[in-house]
Amino acid sequence: MIKDTKANYTLNVVCRWIVGLVFLFSSLTKGVDPMGTTFKVQEYMTAWSIGSITFEWALPLAGVLSVALICAEFLVGVLLIANAYRRLSAWLLAAMMLFFTATTFIDALTNKVTDCGCFGDAIKLTNWQTFWKNIALDVPTVWIVLSRNLRRKRRFERDGIVFIVSLAAMLVFANYNIQHEPLIDFRPWKIGNRMIEEREAMNHLDLRNIETGEERTVDYRNGDWASVPEEYKDFSRWEILRSTSDEPFEIKAPGFSMMDIGGDDHALELLPAEDGLLVATIHHLDDMDDKGTRELRLAISLAEENDLRIVLLTSALPEEIQAWLYEQGISGLDYLFADATAIETMMRGNPGFMFIKDATVIDKGRKAGKLRIKE
Repeated sequence: MIKDTKANYTLNVVCRWIVGLVFLFSSLTKGVDPMGTTFKVQEYMTAWSIGSITFEWALPLAGVLSVALICAEFLVGVLLIANAYRRLSAWLLAAMMLFFTATTFIDALTNKVTDCGCFGDAIKLTNWQTFWKNIALDVPTVWIVLSRNLRRKRRFERDGIVFIVSLAAMLVFANYNIQHEPLIDFRPWKIGNRMIEEREAMNHLDLRNIETGEERTVDYRNGDWASVPEEYKDFSRWEILRSTSDEPFEIKAPGFSMMDIGGDDHALELLPAEDGLLVATIHHLDDMDDKGTRELRLAISLAEENDLRIVLLTSALPEEIQAWLYEQGISGLDYLFADATAIETMMRGNPGFMFIKDATVIDKGRKAGKLRIKE
């Protein structure tokens, strides 16, 4: 039994504020992008299994579970800081921390899911970093549970108002971000971001020793032949098998590409367009509805009116997108391919629309007609 002393109660307040603020921050970074949290829940459902039991059957529930998790975290954070429903918040916190700690420990051991998404796209942690973060939070959590009855006052009316207002606020906030692109964008494709950066180009020489047959690869900075070790410049001993060089520019979105049917990547060619490029994205063709198709037609009309090039970026198979465009009576639309995850990182909407000029994201959204395409 914890004694009701000033020191013990003060420690309870400190612990509640520390854990409460972390839970608030975690819920807000996920609440600003519930679709991203949904994708993460789906990833867990696909990657995890218990023996022969899999969880893919629950994929349709991922969206509901995502919002439920966000609301639960937000509620616990608010209740802890507001000192409301102390027993309820303490036991909810204990249950959630037990679940989070066990989950991230398994993640750290198996690496089946490389990023738990506990802070959305705002902060990326490794699985072990996430696990030790949870261990650190477990310490104040234990004290919060043990000291839950210290100086507890019954304030059901006040506590009830805090509970209802907090839940309603997060539901409204999450729903807004589901219906629109995230209010605060932590992703690479944020409005105003320049998506191509220059990097130091490297050349690579694949060499074979004429006498021994030994093969070596020598790397050197572009144009800096002097940096190649002298022994490999002796072409009486070494023959050049091939010479390659890195692209001096790279996309600031890992894993992003705009591939044609032949497998050639056109991202570095298209994104720097000086006149602007309108990109329509479809990350899951099966989820396209009539409303989305109308928005795509509007985007095509918008591009024609403003003499802009428009490209459809999709994760569908070539034959699938070709058949779909034919069924919709859409012709003459250039389409390229990318991984579904890369497209989801670019745009949450399905379809989504982005206007890019000089490799910089000018505007993006789910309504083609509301895009800002003139500066």
